[in-house]
Amino acid sequence: MAITWILVANASLAKLYANLGPNKGLKLVKELVHPESRKKNADLVTDRTGTGHGNGSYEPPTAPKEHAARTFAHEIAREFYTGRNANRFARAILVAPPNFMGMLNSTLDGPTAQLVSDRFEKDYTKASEAQIKQRLASCIFL
Repeated sequence: MAITWILVANASLAKLYANLGPNKGLKLVKELVHPESRKKNADLVTDRTGTGHGNGSYEPPTAPKEHAARTFAHEIAREFYTGRNANRFARAILVAPPNFMGMLNSTLDGPTAQLVSDRFEKDYTKASEAQIKQRLASCIFL
């Protein structure tokens, strides 16, 4: 039976569910929390100055919250990479707000990204399992 992983995430919380087949419902596999993404930019910045290793190329500054969100997206991508290599799922569905979905898409490796069958640009992290089932009914039999 092909297992489907369903990720419901935003920049500070990710819930990873598994669906073991038609009419089997959802099973929470893992919950990842990233409290740094909830902090304000000012709380994420240090007072230390840079090391001065300039190489002549300009890099636009990245907002600290965006950097924290990207770090979390990489953590989620590692989880999917590990799961794919261990054959723990054969299909994936991603549910995340548009900005964070972009970060997830850019961090997933190619073979893992190919297993993503559906993407929903919504924030369902506060939705109950029943609501998630209802909202994903178009792409999976839960």
